[in-house]
Amino acid sequence: MGTAFWIRRFLAVFALAFAIITTSQFLLRGRAIEDAALQGLVWAGIAACIFTATRLYHSRRGAHCALCRDTPEMVD
Repeated sequence: MGTAFWIRRFLAVFALAFAIITTSQFLLRGRAIEDAALQGLVWAGIAACIFTATRLYHSRRGAHCALCRDTPEMVD
């Protein structure tokens, strides 16, 4: 799994987290869309960094995640 794989993984997690956090901040908390988007950017970045770093750590140790589809036979 090369660098492109991890960048795609980071961007996928970032996009999903941004959408969920921004929507929940806007609809459930009643914040202005600018404030909701800022919260979404900050927390999505934090979540994506933590998720990607832990998956990279576990992958290097040989513990693959079947749910994440990062097992060697699923990458191809």
